[in-house]
Parts: sequence; structure tokens; C-alpha cells
Amino acid sequence: MSTDAADALSTPSGDLPLSGIRVLELGQLIAGPFCGQLLGHFGAEVIKVEPPSTGDPLRVWRELDIDGTSPWFRSLARNKKSIAIDMRKQQGRQIVKQLAVRSDVIVENFKPGTLEKWGLGPQELHRENPSLIFTRVSGYGQTGPWASRPGYASVCEAESGFRFINGQPDPNTGLLSGPPTRPNISLGDSVAGLHAAFGTVLALLSKQKKASRGEQGGETVDVSIIYSISYCATGIILDLMLQTP
Repeated sequence: MSTDAADALSTPSGDLPLSGIRVLELGQLIAGPFCGQLLGHFGAEVIKVEPPSTGDPLRVWRELDIDGTSPWFRSLARNKKSIAIDMRKQQGRQIVKQLAVRSDVIVENFKPGTLEKWGLGPQELHRENPSLIFTRVSGYGQTGPWASRPGYASVCEAESGFRFINGQPDPNTGLLSGPPTRPNISLGDSVAGLHAAFGTVLALLSKQKKASRGEQGGETVDVSIIYSISYCATGIILDLMLQTP
């Protein structure tokens, strides 16, 4: 069976690699939803939770179609089922908990500690669904001295060194001339979402192995934007650092 993205478009959903997997997507904007979109692309049932009235802010991001919807949202929300739930209210959180009990994966990209504050963290939900996989995307990871900082892809791209290796070369030194070039895509978010999807599939494989041994236990996939983009650029960053006087 092919798992090429183009072939996936013409393959019946029941024959796709992730068919039968239910994903509860609690993320907004790009990093978490990019992960959910990839999982849905290969057959997972993705239930996307959005705030009432406004929905995901990505719905009105940058240029809009004639109906007022952003092409970015159409791209990242395809193959998903959307439901409006106010997670700031107890009733809304209870509905999310009921959905989580019936899901295989939760994908979220809130600031670390937010789900725990709402009683929806791994410790709480694993009591109801021990095999639930938590895929968590943030700027700097769930633990560590920077965990509480808001994570923005543009900032993480700079802090990781990615911006340092992009721009116009100086013909005299071979290094950069002028400020770095910012790519016109949210590369940090997208690379983190890709790592999150890969980590989710690994966690699902681990779940299968545990089940074959009669064991339970959901994994937590902790993905940070800064480490995802750093991992991709490590070699060239070190190479340029050696060239810097």
C-alpha cells in the first residue's frame, strides 16, 4: 500500500494507514492544526474543537476568499470535522473530556499548563483513557526554564539560528550582508507540526506493541518549535559558525 501524499487523495479512506484512528484536535493557528491535517490526510478521523462565534483565528488569517474565509484555514482544516466548544466553561470542558475518552490521540498547542489548569491534562484524562496519546506542541517544550514563554515561530526561527543562515551573501566575506530573510511561510510552525505528526505515528506504533503484550499506557509527544527548527538546521549553523571570524 502506497503512503505517498498524492496517492492518499485517491485511496478510499478505509484503506488509508491511519483509518480507524480518532484524533481530537484542540490546537489553533498553524503548528497543532498542521499536525492534525497530516494525520487526517492519511485516514485519521480528526475532530477539531474551535471556540464559539470566532472559531479558529486562522479562519480570517491574511488574504480572504470571497466568502471571507482564509485559504490558510481551508488548507489546514481539510479532512476535519469542526465542533464549537467553549473550553473556558465547565460544561465545555466536560464535553471535551467525553470526546477524549473516545479518542486515540489529542493534539494541542496551547501554552504549557493550560490544559492542566482546565483539568484536561494527561494526568486527569489518563484516568479515563489510559492509552490516550497526548501530542503537545509549544514554543519551548512542556518542561524547562523557558516552558512558560509564549511560542512564536518567527522568534523561535531567530533563536534557533535559522534566520542566521538565510539572507543575501556578502561577496567579500561569504557571510550575510544585511538583515536575515524571513520566509513567507510559517516554517517553524510547519516543521514542528511535521515532527508532531511523526511523533504521533511513533506513539501509535508503541501503543500497538504494548497492546500485544497486554499492556496499556498512553505516550506524551512533547514537540517544541525551537528544537524542531534547530534540528533541521544544525549542520549548516555549525558550519557557518566555524567560518565566522
